[in-house]
Amino acid sequence: MIYPIVKFGNPVLEKPSETVTVFDEELQKLVDDMFESMYAAHGVGLAAPQIGIGRRIAVIDVTFKEDTKAKLVLINPEIIHTEGKHTQNEGCLSIPDFRENVARPSKVTVRAQDVHGKTFEKTGEELLARALLHETDHLNGKLYISHLSALKRDLIKRKIRKMMKAGEW
Repeated sequence: MIYPIVKFGNPVLEKPSETVTVFDEELQKLVDDMFESMYAAHGVGLAAPQIGIGRRIAVIDVTFKEDTKAKLVLINPEIIHTEGKHTQNEGCLSIPDFRENVARPSKVTVRAQDVHGKTFEKTGEELLARALLHETDHLNGKLYISHLSALKRDLIKRKIRKMMKAGEW
């Protein structure tokens, strides 16, 4: 099932998500649906709050279906190590049509659980590091625009409010 992507302005995007404690077939179905929804939206990562579900679940595929081994499921992820710094243009499925340069660590290690509840660690660099950070931010109720200057962030929020008033958001 393809879920619609929740846009900025929906409160679920700015609240910390709940820890997942039950690892069952329902969770596996949700993860499969999240991959399907992410691909349909042409994204490389998707967090459960982005489809209106406040649970600590994220899916990532920085190859966008080119390498099935690259598919990553993160349940209850925590960033445990970062190093370096890298600035790159970043966007978000929940804030469509807006992109900004965001400085983030260039190498990241995350500790998470898989769909069966097994704990693992994954280290990523460049785009994967950015995706790990971006999706974990979502689960903590943060959007990438929180990493921008107050001026840039306010400008984006103003444009979105204007679009909302005009019924374009």
